[in-house]
Amino acid sequence: MLDTLTIRTQRTSASRLQQLDPDRLEFGKVFSDHMFVVDYQDGEWQEPQIVPYGDMAVSPANSALHYGQAIFEGMKAYKNPQGDIALFRPYDNLNRLNLSAERMCMPSIPEELFMQGLSQLIRLDANWVPDAPGSALYIRPFMFATDGFIGVRPSDSYRFMIFTCPVGLYYNKPLRVRFEEKFVRSAEGGAGYAKAAGNYGAAMWPTKLAQQEGYHQLLWTDSSAHQFIEESGTMNVMFVIDGKVITPALSTSILDGITRKSVLQVALDLGLTVEERKVSATEIMAAQADGTLQEAFGVGTAATIAPIATIGFQGKDYELPTPTVNSFSHKASAMLSAIRTGEAADTHQWMVQV
Repeated sequence: MLDTLTIRTQRTSASRLQQLDPDRLEFGKVFSDHMFVVDYQDGEWQEPQIVPYGDMAVSPANSALHYGQAIFEGMKAYKNPQGDIALFRPYDNLNRLNLSAERMCMPSIPEELFMQGLSQLIRLDANWVPDAPGSALYIRPFMFATDGFIGVRPSDSYRFMIFTCPVGLYYNKPLRVRFEEKFVRSAEGGAGYAKAAGNYGAAMWPTKLAQQEGYHQLLWTDSSAHQFIEESGTMNVMFVIDGKVITPALSTSILDGITRKSVLQVALDLGLTVEERKVSATEIMAAQADGTLQEAFGVGTAATIAPIATIGFQGKDYELPTPTVNSFSHKASAMLSAIRTGEAADTHQWMVQV
C-alpha cells in the first residue's frame, strides 16, 4: 500500500456505474466516474485533484492542438478473486511517460504525483474494476500543452490527467496483417520510441487502406528500405521460429513495450531462447515457406497477446499455424493472466497493490 498524498477530491453526485453492462465491455467507450487532474504552471506542478469525469475547456489557440505536444500511456489494473486490486508494472509506465515527455519538451511527472494520483483514483472507482476473465480496468494517463499561443515553441504550461475505463478483449479473433512497403510509422531519429499522439494519427491512413483490403493491421517496416520489421499496428510483434522467440530489437523508431518485455521475460522463465535483433520480411516468409515459422503475434497493453493468422506479402496471403494450448503465445498469455489476478506467484514483483 502506498503512502497517502493529499489530493483534493470532488466526488460525483451521479454515478454512471449502473449503466455498465459487465458482459458487454466495448473497449474504450464507457468511462469511470472520476479523473485525476494536475496543472503545470510557472515551472512547477500545482495542486492535484480528483474530479468527476467530464469535458473541459481549452483555448482555440491551445498549442497541443496546433503543434502536437501531447503524450499518453496505456496500462491496466486487475482484480483478484479476493477483490484486491493491483496495477501491472506501473513504474515502467511512469518511466516511459517521462521518456516521452523529454522527447516532446514537456516536464517530467514526479513519481509520488503519478503513483498517488493513480492509486487514489482507482480506489475511488474500485467498483469499476471488472473481474470477468479477460477483463481489466484500462488506465489512460496523458499530458498535453495548455498555452493559448500560436507560435512553434514548447508550451510553458501543461495539464496531466488520468482517466479509466473497464474493458474486455481488444481483439476477439486472430489477426490478418500485411507488410507495409510504402508508408512508415516512424523513422530512426524520430519520435517512434515515444508515445506521442502524432505517431498514432499519422498511422491511421495506411491502416485504413489495409483494412479496406480485409486486414486488421499492418506489419510496419523500416523507413529506408522497407526490409526490416518494426511493429504490428499499435503493438510490438514477435515470432516463434524453430522454437526460438524472435522480436525486432529496440531502436528510436520502436516503442519499448511493457507487455513486450514481460513476454520476453516469460520466455526466458520457460527456458526458451530469446533473440532481439533485426528481423527481415524475407526471413519471416522463408520460415513460413519451410514450416519453421510456428507462431506470430502482436503484444501490447490493450490486446496483451494477439495471435496472427494470416500475413500478406507482396499481394499474396500466407496462412500461419493455428496456436494450440502448447504454443508459447498461449502459455505466455495464461501465465501473465495468472500473475495479474494473483493466481500465480509474482516472482518478478510486477504487481503493485492499490
